[in-house]
Amino acid sequence: MPTPLTETLSTLYRDESRRVLATLIRLLGDFDLAEEALHEAFRIAMEQWPRDGVPANPRAWLVSTGRFKAIDNLRRQARFDSLEHHAEQLAALSADEADADSVEDDRLRLIFTCCHPALGADAQVALTLREICDLSTEDIARAFLTTPSTVAQRIVRAKSKIRDAGIPYEVPSRNELPERLDAVLRVIYLVFNEGYFASSGDSLTRSHLSSEAIRLGRLLLELLPEAEVMGLLALMLLNEARRPARLSPSGEPVLLSDQDRSLWLTDLISEGDTLVLQALRSRQFGVYTLQAAIAAVHAEAAHSEATDWPQIVGLYDALLQAAPSPVVALNRAVAVAMVSGPQAALAQVQALAAGDLADYHLAHAAEADLHRRLGDNAAARAAYERALKLAQQGPDRQFLEGRLRELSAL
Repeated sequence: MPTPLTETLSTLYRDESRRVLATLIRLLGDFDLAEEALHEAFRIAMEQWPRDGVPANPRAWLVSTGRFKAIDNLRRQARFDSLEHHAEQLAALSADEADADSVEDDRLRLIFTCCHPALGADAQVALTLREICDLSTEDIARAFLTTPSTVAQRIVRAKSKIRDAGIPYEVPSRNELPERLDAVLRVIYLVFNEGYFASSGDSLTRSHLSSEAIRLGRLLLELLPEAEVMGLLALMLLNEARRPARLSPSGEPVLLSDQDRSLWLTDLISEGDTLVLQALRSRQFGVYTLQAAIAAVHAEAAHSEATDWPQIVGLYDALLQAAPSPVVALNRAVAVAMVSGPQAALAQVQALAAGDLADYHLAHAAEADLHRRLGDNAAARAAYERALKLAQQGPDRQFLEGRLRELSAL
């Protein structure tokens, strides 16, 4: 049975390990050395804290312990190895007395490093999800429909590129920020989505990742108050506002139309609405602002039947023009079904489920729902079964199994 201290360490690792790692990377200048130092710090904590108690500032203690352990390891290596770079590393580390609570946020520095333009887009995503979200290579591979070995190779190559090319571990200067922004916005939203719709595991959500993405979004907005930064933060806030109503007591997803809107977080909705309006007024907005505007329309409705679906269809039209994708097309089709009835959207949803989104369980679930609303239970059952075969998440599978049971009872 877990002890209170074991639970404290587990919570600290979940909530703080990526922040500790980011600071150790700044202090040590090397991803692999920092990762070793992180794990050494937690190992020492397991040995010392039962005897000495939990320190007043656990994160700072872990950073300091990990840093000094890394220095000790380098000194030991230098004693038996004449390579010059060990001496150089030790000199740099001894000279660096930077405080663990740096004025500039180390997680934000780490994101800009992971998203450096010298790295390919696939490497940026893989490295960010591994180092910032602490996802395993298996989880990342499942999320992007590739193999764990491919993901591992991308991460190793990206770290080598950062080290060999001397990519700086820093937030870019203000005049460099605009050209670096798109990649950073993309990965912050990936972090949020991994917390809002976890790609694997028994839980549908990982709230600490979504909270961290929102925190990073706020930091980025302070650094660069541009429309799309506002739009991304608004999108995350408006989605996060629905979290308390998204899951049933048994952990299954609750459809938007069935959610108890009295549970939605009105303070986040108000903040998100304000940011959306600011971004739209700038007329320099893009895809994140359009998605946030759609979320805002949903948030404005006191109940599902009051939703302004024609406005949502119009916003999806603009989003399809700005960034066409099969998933956006699917979401638009679902909105069309709410305006004009399920028959109006069925052909397009079927085409997407048979084509570009053949491996996307939500496309088959959407098709099943349209068939169900049209009274074609046999076709609905077949589509729900296809969705169930593709669903990776336990709660998603439970939801689909429930739909199939409902059809069987008819």
